[in-house]
Amino acid sequence: MNNNEIISINKRDNFLVSKSEEKDLISVWFDLYFEVEVTTVKKSIEVQKRDLKLFIKFMIDEKGSDLRKIWTPKLSQDFKHYLSTLLDSYGSRRWGDKTVNRILAHLKTFAKWINKIAEFPLGNPMEKIKNKPLGNNLEIDRAITKTEREIILEFADLLIQNNGKKSIKTRCYRNRAILYTLIETGMRREAVTQINIDNIDFNSSVISVVEKGGITQPYSISSLGLNTIKDYIDKERESDFEKWKSPALFLSSNSIAKGNGRLAPQMINVIWNKVCESTNIKNRTPHSARHAMGLYIMEKTGNVAAVQKQLGHKNPMMSMQYLRVTNKDMKDILDGR
Repeated sequence: MNNNEIISINKRDNFLVSKSEEKDLISVWFDLYFEVEVTTVKKSIEVQKRDLKLFIKFMIDEKGSDLRKIWTPKLSQDFKHYLSTLLDSYGSRRWGDKTVNRILAHLKTFAKWINKIAEFPLGNPMEKIKNKPLGNNLEIDRAITKTEREIILEFADLLIQNNGKKSIKTRCYRNRAILYTLIETGMRREAVTQINIDNIDFNSSVISVVEKGGITQPYSISSLGLNTIKDYIDKERESDFEKWKSPALFLSSNSIAKGNGRLAPQMINVIWNKVCESTNIKNRTPHSARHAMGLYIMEKTGNVAAVQKQLGHKNPMMSMQYLRVTNKDMKDILDGR
């Protein structure tokens, strides 16, 4: 930078700040910050840049400019709210609490550095912004309801009757079995893709899956769910197995050029989202089926150990959260007086 720009550098930590407001931009400070202040490793710098650029874009979208003088404590609070509430295309929060706190931490350091050189009109805009409290809370309120479960399973059954609908018209038996497996076991989507056909005990209705850490988790499955898997194996899987020769239960179509035959977790999202879109079910993800299973077991048994056994929680405190009364439960209780 030179003396014609807003900030010039004589040497490290010795700055001449111009009074030219039109050049007093956060994006200019951003460039200077990484030029003279940040000394961390390359990977860390990339993350910091991404986080700060996210704020600058938010600032420009909200205020039409990234002038330093309009970065206020309220704008910082609005950005925190934005990070905490924005949903992705699957209806899930785009950023978890840990990620939100990381972004806020980078922004706090950046704002403090700027304020040390050129004070903000209203003071450091990040000084009173608090991190989000972290814990192991589950988003139980986002579990699919009994009605939503019935709608999704009915739609899944219609797939094979109508030979599919729209963009999920292929592999109808497979997609139906995947939907039933999610809902009738409470598996995570990654676990569904890791099922091997040899690890299904059709006699005891148990599916064993090797999950993270190499731990084998047995999932009980309802007779309804198990029958959809049998239908898929009997009527559809063989044609794909001839190409892939994979032990995976759920296989990619034989028309797919690349891969090893095992579905990616993203494909579970695609199938689920198409069904939710077709049935007008909003803000539900494959994980919503897992929460519904936890609530169902707790409702039927009142037994935390039963929830822990089915869902594979290492920490029983996770299972105990299904004892909580959801907002909808409370409404039903009050409306039923």
